[in-house]
Amino acid sequence: MSQAQIDTLTALFDQAVQTLQAQDILPADWKNNSQITRTKDLSHGDFASNIALTAAKAAKSNPRMLAEKIVAALPDNQDIRQVEIAGPGFINVFLNSDAKFAVLADIFELQDRFGLSEQFAGQKIQVEFVSANPTSSLHVGHGRGAAFGMSVANLLEAVGYDVTREYYVNDAGRQMDILATSTYLRYLQINGEQVTFPVNGYQGEYVRDIAQTLKVQHGDSYVHPFADVAKDVPADAIFDTNADGEKILVSGDKEAHIDGLIANSKSLLGEGYELFLDAALSSILADIKDDLNDFGVRYECWFSERSIDSEIEPVLQILDDKGYLYEKDGNIWFKSTDFGDEKDRVVRRANGQTTYFASDIAYHKNKFDRGFDKVINVWGADHHGYVPRVKAALTALGIDEARLDVVLVQFVALWRGSEKVQMSSRSGQFVTLRDLRAEVGNDAARFYYVARKPEVHIDFDLELAKSQSKDNQVYYIQYAHARVCRVLEKLENSGFVVDDAIGQAQQTRLSAPNEDELIKLLAGYPATLARAATGYEPHVLTNYLKELAALFHGWYDSNRILPVSLTSGETPSTDEMALMQARLRLSKAVRQVLFNGLNLLGLSAPSSM
Repeated sequence: MSQAQIDTLTALFDQAVQTLQAQDILPADWKNNSQITRTKDLSHGDFASNIALTAAKAAKSNPRMLAEKIVAALPDNQDIRQVEIAGPGFINVFLNSDAKFAVLADIFELQDRFGLSEQFAGQKIQVEFVSANPTSSLHVGHGRGAAFGMSVANLLEAVGYDVTREYYVNDAGRQMDILATSTYLRYLQINGEQVTFPVNGYQGEYVRDIAQTLKVQHGDSYVHPFADVAKDVPADAIFDTNADGEKILVSGDKEAHIDGLIANSKSLLGEGYELFLDAALSSILADIKDDLNDFGVRYECWFSERSIDSEIEPVLQILDDKGYLYEKDGNIWFKSTDFGDEKDRVVRRANGQTTYFASDIAYHKNKFDRGFDKVINVWGADHHGYVPRVKAALTALGIDEARLDVVLVQFVALWRGSEKVQMSSRSGQFVTLRDLRAEVGNDAARFYYVARKPEVHIDFDLELAKSQSKDNQVYYIQYAHARVCRVLEKLENSGFVVDDAIGQAQQTRLSAPNEDELIKLLAGYPATLARAATGYEPHVLTNYLKELAALFHGWYDSNRILPVSLTSGETPSTDEMALMQARLRLSKAVRQVLFNGLNLLGLSAPSSM
């Protein structure tokens, strides 16, 4: 059933409700919030309504008796062949054949726009996702957030939202200082200094590469003795020698150690410190952008954390003026417990520096100041504790917290056979998203990242993702699309063409149960798409595509589309040609819907496999 027909059925039931209200069977103020759903069993009709069950309490009536009155009040409609009452009071609707096949006409008319709607046209929504610190390349865990966020954004556009995809670049704060100092220490090593590298510095080879570039560009212009860099750094640290012969800190106050190195590097370099910071940031951010672009992930906005520095103090002043800030132990605290958080949060430390949370408050205020009706944050599961405090801050600022939705994406475990791969961005021992894509391809990576609910942990099976079998779900879906393309190619090579007019005229020949199921499933695509979009659930769409592909493969394997005589060089009979055109029409409709769904998930729809 097309969306237009769903709307028609809804209107018919609304009219029946109005009739019963006029007869005082239903209260005048009762609102119809029932659902019309596609039935799974063909014996139960094409669609079912639960209106009698939802209205029974208001009508003070047995649901089945009320269903009889609703059916009697339904206006006549040419698309409805029969209406039955089933079970405790469900109303089953059977369509006539013309109405049943209307979805095929919709698919051929709308093509790649089939399923799309303007339901939320005029509403602005922002989806912020990935937003990984620009301190290293993206790893396989970031890939899940990238695939999920992009798919959600695509789905929201499909139902009419004006979507802005945003990456929040964390280019300020302590982690950037650690990165800049790590780069500077590698620069000193390349210039011959004996450096004791901090265990909590960024140790990946990419840091050395950035330092080498700076060496080529600037020679030894920024070299200072490491003894000066390490001056007055806490001496209670214990060091060891790693496999490369470097001394590394293995115990002691590692945070005080790195903080001392940062402070001394800033003092010694002066304005030159920004050179190392900007070089590292620019290199890594460019790598992240290239990686995401190659993964089919794009953004309308790359938002710099540095750009909101000037907005932090004003937003803290607003909270202070409202009485939501207080001083304790030299720190300035936000009364987040007033809004349901488990404890109050520091927004300014005793040393005068504002916290990451203060930046988050300013950033989220900035989002809503830009006019978004709704904001979605896609965060890693380890950020679950941030949700109450951010929502508390919004409420304190007078912004409805319901306008912010946070989706927490669980972690990804990567397996090579029976071996689980460990990941750590500091040590540099991690599998990058780029590595994963090179091994299994973009399509497999994106599909398996979104094929489960975001709150469910993923064990990513590399061997399965690369297999060409029914067990590889994305391969199975894409193969269904390719199969239709192959049939059309064979037809063309035989000197025949697809005649959609004949196919439409002969579509009543599509009367087998599995053909009815295929048509009904195609008709359910718009509703599936709407559910996936509004629930931020791409897995609803992947499940639909798996079901459609499986149903098509089963039908294809048990029904010849091209007559035997056609492939043997004989001339098919008129009856064979009529059935062929009807089945070709159905096959092309399946291909179109598979293409539409794959495209929204950022996957290719190959014509051959």
